[in-house]
Amino acid sequence: MLRKSTSSLLLAVSFCMISVLAVAQKQNNLNMQANKLGQTLYYIQKMYLDTANIETLANKALAAMVTELDPHSSYITKEDIKAMDEPLVGNFDGIGVEFALINDTLTINATIPGGPAEKVGVRAGDKIVSVDDETIAGTSLTIERVHKYLRGPKGTKVKVGVVRKGEPQVLEFVITRDKIPLNSIDSYYEIKDGIVYIRLTRFAATSYDELLKALQSVAVEPKGIVLDLRGNSGGYLVTAIQIANEFLQKGDLIVYTEGRAMPRMEEYADGKGILQNIPVAILIDESSASASEIVSGAIQDQDRGVIIGRRSFGKGLVQRQVSLPDGSALRLTVARYHTPSGRVIQSPYEEGKKDEYYMQVVERYARGENFNRDSIHLADSSAVFRTLKQGRAVYGGGGIMPDIFIPQDTTFYTPFYGEILRKGLLTDYMNQYSDTHRASLLKKYPKVDQFVKKYNVSDEDIVAFLAYCAQKGVTPAEGDMQISGGQIRKYFKALIIRSIYDFNSFIEFINQDDKDILKAVEVLSRK
Repeated sequence: MLRKSTSSLLLAVSFCMISVLAVAQKQNNLNMQANKLGQTLYYIQKMYLDTANIETLANKALAAMVTELDPHSSYITKEDIKAMDEPLVGNFDGIGVEFALINDTLTINATIPGGPAEKVGVRAGDKIVSVDDETIAGTSLTIERVHKYLRGPKGTKVKVGVVRKGEPQVLEFVITRDKIPLNSIDSYYEIKDGIVYIRLTRFAATSYDELLKALQSVAVEPKGIVLDLRGNSGGYLVTAIQIANEFLQKGDLIVYTEGRAMPRMEEYADGKGILQNIPVAILIDESSASASEIVSGAIQDQDRGVIIGRRSFGKGLVQRQVSLPDGSALRLTVARYHTPSGRVIQSPYEEGKKDEYYMQVVERYARGENFNRDSIHLADSSAVFRTLKQGRAVYGGGGIMPDIFIPQDTTFYTPFYGEILRKGLLTDYMNQYSDTHRASLLKKYPKVDQFVKKYNVSDEDIVAFLAYCAQKGVTPAEGDMQISGGQIRKYFKALIIRSIYDFNSFIEFINQDDKDILKAVEVLSRK
């Protein structure tokens, strides 16, 4: 017996020693590789033929290293940190205008209510021709240059020269920059009989508060919610949890995460949501990803609402951002998201093949996934899961499969239509058109409802637009206008609404014949 106990003890000690040695060996190897990188940079600086920018080399080396991992891990330089975080933080410092570049001139489409530009009297239709006495009109302006001119730290001042119709001279305004909100909910309204439409474009730090404000602003007690997450590529996990929580009952699992070095973490609804008993339909498409899939997956798995549209992208990896000493950062994947039923949201990928991973959306389109549910190819078609309350079959293998599939509508598409979109011809033309006709249209149609009901795009307007396209080297083939003409007229009118009235009315107008939304309203009307 003593020999057996002694043998067991020696075996246990041996295993411990092997484990310790393995850990030590891994640490030694890590130290060796880190030293190798440092020494390489050192020798380049000391011995290389010409002067080398060591910071640039290090940035490129780190970026190349991380590309060998999963598609969502990344290295971020200190210069890019602020730009990447800005859309999720929800604001930036600037003067508060929406603009377009028309004939190489910065033209104001709208001022943000209560923003710095509006406070000093800048108006829609004004053209900013100079900034701090520097002429900017006609200097090959870019959006990036405009941001550099107009954005800046809160409290700083910028002087702008403005050309305004009816004013003989350039007007000068001194604008004090301030925090400008970037709203993640850009449209909400009552569609029909108490059914409220809400479009969420990203899961930002402010999204939850925006949702509550939107619900308070709608002049009805919601009888149904259409939450549009199409094109929403994600954002903050905590925001996704907050929004899902509004719909779910106390104790409902929202999402859980697991990783090699990360313990399982679960998030549950707290039962305080104000929408727990309101029917909900969520719209998704192939560009809905990450946080959009967490919310959709939770609603679907808990049998809480209906998911409508097309299969989502399949981005289910958790990133943790680690700051590095020089202000740069490493955004490293540390875990996977799972829906309440256990599905992995993430689509399959090969490490180091980021381009192939993002090409999956194109491949899905090519094999007809956007048009026929039967064409959808899941990585593991046998991965069948069950919803937690009704036991309905739901599927893993990447992305969220909708309960109701709506094919993509391309009945109006022609090569001509595609080209005018890619080259921005319709948008550019309509910016000019709205700028020229702003005063007369507002005089004739003071309210957007009047414009929607009474304004019709004339044949003369279409002829003028086609002439503009021809000047740019783009002409329709025979039959193109029969196919695409209706859609062009629709967006002709819609872009006037966006430029002259407001963005919410623009979305409401283009949604009128949206098949996904019509199906959502139909389903919710039966609840």
